[in-house]
Amino acid sequence: MRILALSDQECPWLWDYLDRRRLEGIDLILSCGDLDPRYLSFIVTFAHAPVLYVHGNHDDRYADVPPEGCICVEDKLYTYQGVRILGLGGCMRYKQSGNHQYTQRQMDRRVRKRRLDLYRKGGFDILLSHAPALGLNDGEDLCHTGFDAFNGLMDKYKPRYFVHGHIHMTYGQDVPRLSTYGDTQVINAYETYTFEY
Repeated sequence: MRILALSDQECPWLWDYLDRRRLEGIDLILSCGDLDPRYLSFIVTFAHAPVLYVHGNHDDRYADVPPEGCICVEDKLYTYQGVRILGLGGCMRYKQSGNHQYTQRQMDRRVRKRRLDLYRKGGFDILLSHAPALGLNDGEDLCHTGFDAFNGLMDKYKPRYFVHGHIHMTYGQDVPRLSTYGDTQVINAYETYTFEY
């Protein structure tokens, strides 16, 4: 299965200039958040693949203008062609107002609510999030601090992939696109990244 991951920055080759070759052979599209909902709606009309998404910290607009034709997997264990995808969007709470921001404790609670689903389905294969894991490609400021709950999920279920956004590749040369955590390949989906499952 060929998967296209998107996050944080709209890709000109998929929106402004629409190079359809970028979508050829793509079986599944995963959005890690902070993308214009019209961008996702546009992509799903040209792709021969479903678009699954979680929310980023700037996705309050999705309440009024949701990405049409796309599937929200926020707080869900969604299975597509046998691949189990756990969706946990948002980022660390860094201000009082604003949706899709959580404390470490709130994210732990969200994960606990998925325990029965995870037990019934025997775990998951891809963790789809906006924020990274704590101490793994995260930032030093509160907004970009990762969630420890994600480390626990990878320790326990050993998914093949953890796909996140939020940490822009433009933040500096030391921002990795790929890394590993135990048995899990970690992917920073900033703008676009294609991988094979």
